[in-house]
Amino acid sequence: MTTIDSINNWFIQNFGAITIEQVKSWFVYNEDEKLLFNTGLFLGLFLVFYFVYGFLRKTFYLRLTYVILFSLFFYYKSSGIYFLLLLLSSVVDYGLSQIIYRESRDGVKKLYLVISVILNLALLGYFKYMNFLIVTYNDMFHGNFALHNVFLPVGISFYTFQSMSYIIEIYREEIKPTKNYIEYLFFVSFFPQLVAGPIVRAKDFLPQIYQKLNLTKQDVNNALFLIIGGLIKKTVISNYISVNFVDRVFDTPMSYTSFENLMASYGYAIQIYCDFSGYSDMAIGIALLLGFKLPVNFRTPYKSTSITDFWRRWHISLSTWLKDFLYISIGGNREGSFAGYLFPSLFFFGLLLWGMSCYNESIIPLIIAGVSILIFALSFLLSSKIKQTLVTNFNLFTTMLLGGLWHGAGAQFIVWGALHGLALAVHKIFMEFFPSKKDKSPNFLWRFFSILITFHFVVFCWIFFRARDFETALQVINNIGQLTFEPELWKTIVLGYKNVFGLMLFGYVWHFLPDSFTNGMKSVFDKTPLLVKAIILGFVYWIVYATAVAGSQPFIYFQF
Repeated sequence: MTTIDSINNWFIQNFGAITIEQVKSWFVYNEDEKLLFNTGLFLGLFLVFYFVYGFLRKTFYLRLTYVILFSLFFYYKSSGIYFLLLLLSSVVDYGLSQIIYRESRDGVKKLYLVISVILNLALLGYFKYMNFLIVTYNDMFHGNFALHNVFLPVGISFYTFQSMSYIIEIYREEIKPTKNYIEYLFFVSFFPQLVAGPIVRAKDFLPQIYQKLNLTKQDVNNALFLIIGGLIKKTVISNYISVNFVDRVFDTPMSYTSFENLMASYGYAIQIYCDFSGYSDMAIGIALLLGFKLPVNFRTPYKSTSITDFWRRWHISLSTWLKDFLYISIGGNREGSFAGYLFPSLFFFGLLLWGMSCYNESIIPLIIAGVSILIFALSFLLSSKIKQTLVTNFNLFTTMLLGGLWHGAGAQFIVWGALHGLALAVHKIFMEFFPSKKDKSPNFLWRFFSILITFHFVVFCWIFFRARDFETALQVINNIGQLTFEPELWKTIVLGYKNVFGLMLFGYVWHFLPDSFTNGMKSVFDKTPLLVKAIILGFVYWIVYATAVAGSQPFIYFQF
């Protein structure tokens, strides 16, 4: 028997024989088999794609077109016919951006910018919030409007925000538009970050398009290190914890003990980090192999010493986008600005109506809305400095509320955003009362307790984020509140979920490792021969295949 026959037999025994129907399925959209970075199909398709890409590295527009076609195919495999929605949106935004750039009259430029923003948000609003608005209206005014059968295209929020940043930066004269539609479509549809970020800013990405491709050995090392780490985070840790423990508890929290609810909350905290940061690592790594540098999206967020520090480390591309394009637009820290009063006033009025509609479920939303509006109203009666502080904090609060609503149309997401907004405002006020804290490095004890408190606040907020609805979140919280010290029961539960808890521990240890240790691992990896790196990557993909549970699990942020 030849070596090729041996390899063929081994492949058939482990992966099965490849049929014509299976080959066809690789290129046809299947809602249950999306094209994910952590699948063998993506690895195979990407290797073929990358082989051809190497020959096109010196042909500018042919290379761009080739990547665009693969990106559209990638999105088609994620959302089916809705890849046409991406094309439609890109044509409209490209046309409006050209008009804005050529227009010299400020009023007309602003009009076209408003049209662009309205069109983008209307499109996003229909797919993400139509049914939420219908349910809210029916509850508040006893309406009987029927729900729409709406399919949510994967990653619609990400490419919408990316396209909006392009037009806004042109309006602000921070960038010039692309030379043609192909260059713009390449920016919008670039597949590594298309469906779940990082959200790429035009002023950071567009200059890279025109640079000569220069893939260094260090870039390859960094890319493979990120891809391998991302695969382990997503498939080995996040998927296993999710399917075997976290999902079960959050689906029916009252069927589990208080200790299991508590551990599921800790489990979800490391699950969502490994899931989303794992995707970001793979996206950044794949982009690096193509010669493009995407922004870092996570910097060990659970090491944060404050909630402000957390949002400088978690989903960095979104938090900076919200700051630059939402927080500043509604007034930022400008006391007395028209937007600074108008937008929060309208938003808090809507928040009060929502709180009243949720009153039958829980009084918490109504309390959040009432306290928020009361403090905001008091800002009009206070001194200029205090007024500016309050308006600044409420612009920050409004930004986080809208950020929560961006993540999902539901009361639990609004409460999640409100809690983070209030925490950010409280921390900002604390730093103003104790400005000396800004310049001092905290001692070990202070830093330890700061991290501990921040981490547990974030975990508490994650309960609202993960629960399927507001009522389920309250059930989890109430269940945890009844926790009593029962070491024998806890031991039994830990032994029953030893694999899950072992992976949770592994994930947290990996996250909290000192940077020096991680840098040391990276240094050793860099010195490893390229062939060995490729073998390691192949071995990790084999682990992904061998440990797959309940099929390939979609990334959490695909729903946003």
